[in-house]
Amino acid sequence: MNNFNPADNIQDLQYFGEFGGVNPSISDSSTYTFLSAKTMFDTFEGNMEGCYLYSRHSSPSNLYLDQAIAAMEGTEAANVSASGMGAITPTLLQLCSAGDHVVSSRTIYGGTYAFLKNFAPRLGISTTFVDITKLDAIEAAITPNSKVLYCETVSNPLLEVADIASLSILAKKHQLTLVVDNTFSPLSVAPAKLGADIVIHSLTKYINGSSDTVGGVTCASRAFIDSLKNVNTGASMLLGPTMDSLRSASVMKNLRTLHIRMKQHSYNAQYLAERFEKDGLKTVYPGLASHPSHEIYKKMINPEYGFGGMMTIDVGSLDKANALMEKMQDCNLGYLAVSLGFYKTLFSAPGTSTSSEIPLEEQAEMGLTDGLIRFSIGLDHNIERTYQSMKACMIAMEIL
Repeated sequence: MNNFNPADNIQDLQYFGEFGGVNPSISDSSTYTFLSAKTMFDTFEGNMEGCYLYSRHSSPSNLYLDQAIAAMEGTEAANVSASGMGAITPTLLQLCSAGDHVVSSRTIYGGTYAFLKNFAPRLGISTTFVDITKLDAIEAAITPNSKVLYCETVSNPLLEVADIASLSILAKKHQLTLVVDNTFSPLSVAPAKLGADIVIHSLTKYINGSSDTVGGVTCASRAFIDSLKNVNTGASMLLGPTMDSLRSASVMKNLRTLHIRMKQHSYNAQYLAERFEKDGLKTVYPGLASHPSHEIYKKMINPEYGFGGMMTIDVGSLDKANALMEKMQDCNLGYLAVSLGFYKTLFSAPGTSTSSEIPLEEQAEMGLTDGLIRFSIGLDHNIERTYQSMKACMIAMEIL
């Protein structure tokens, strides 16, 4: 683990374009020609490495990105998809069949929650949602039919931290597959090196970083990725959440600057969190000593990339949260928008946006309050200037 640096692995990848370009050539084709019928047959059967049949199966551009993300996460292979949910849902469906059971963190992205709570039961797959920070509660939820333990490294939106190494021991004890969504913490945390079996990202967020592309990826063993792409039984192959080659090429270019961006996101978030907490705001950020899992997370991360760019504050009510966010947007401090990883700060009230799929009573039970604002802190050059401007907005709104 100590010798593993994901940014170095990305830097060490070298691809030449078809005509000697420093960027790999984009394969802007949906189908590919063959000089012999036998080669076409062998390619369809998966027996001709380096040959392409149809871009839903694979394409050169997607495979370049597959290799780069696998190198970043330290897994044998990866499979990119058209969205984060296009990675999450086929992965879970590949692992589970009718009658199977999932144990999941209670605080996860709203779309994942809705899939497990509302859609998967239509296929005979049930889920128990637990506090991922309580190992005894997790173990108590495991049944003989349990197949998957699912969590996010840092949960959306409450920023609870999963102790991946401990969860891995528990998963192995009960023969479960540990699936970790690492969207909030690329480079900072390498879940596969801590014992996760499968690592998922929404590429839409930090990895792409420019809020212009939707994408996802599943990182795992070569055997699991091959099973996802199997032409007869593979969930990714048969459900068809294929990433477009032009988008793959775009994400690939942005991936190369991820290490620079993550350092700045983390630095800025740490700076703001410390000052907001000092001002008396109810602030949650894994880099604060007051965070319940601060010491655990401190041991998990690569300190070079910090504690990430996500933080929350609670201003007491939805009306106050909405008024503050509108004020900050008017003052050019960021955007009232969902998602994360953009160069500008993004802020939203999760209970009425990214986590709105979770019923209100369950939001209350897990501590997702009306006044909670989730911040994706941007790449601001002068973060003290940003802090002073945000503080002025809070004073104007009578929050401070």
